[in-house]
Amino acid sequence: MSNQAFIDGQNLYMNTKANSWTVDLVRFRIYLKERYDIEKAYYFLGAVDEDNQDLYEKIQTAGFILVFREHSQSMIGKKKGNVDTDIVFTVMSKIADKEQFDNVVLVSGDGDYYKMVKYLIEKERFAKLLAPNRHSTSSLYRPFTPKYVDFLDNTGVKKKIEYKKKK
Repeated sequence: MSNQAFIDGQNLYMNTKANSWTVDLVRFRIYLKERYDIEKAYYFLGAVDEDNQDLYEKIQTAGFILVFREHSQSMIGKKKGNVDTDIVFTVMSKIADKEQFDNVVLVSGDGDYYKMVKYLIEKERFAKLLAPNRHSTSSLYRPFTPKYVDFLDNTGVKKKIEYKKKK
């Protein structure tokens, strides 16, 4: 069998940008497949924005499955893009429905996932938390480091997945 990845797109983007680098989505998808045997990689984003169609196409072309946060059509104003509960629900429903895959890889450093991560580790269904950087990763994950936590800004990992401007 194989593993599945669940990516908090906002967390990944903001916490690499904060350290002045960007993930190359194609290289990242290859890295996930080769390093963690990821068959399906779900990339969670907030509400659909018509101005971001190029971004959505780039994410899908790289091999990710886009998942958008549901919002009521009657909402007025800016829609919040927080996908934490969507990721937790998706992961737990896949496990409850006995979907055929081995383990979960989570891409985020957000402490809101702590209870899910702890539960999945106890049930031997968790492979790795890939946090975008050490600085912004919740201290809740310290007991799981390094066995269940790695950082995308580690030199070896970053070198493999960083977007490099074409000369």
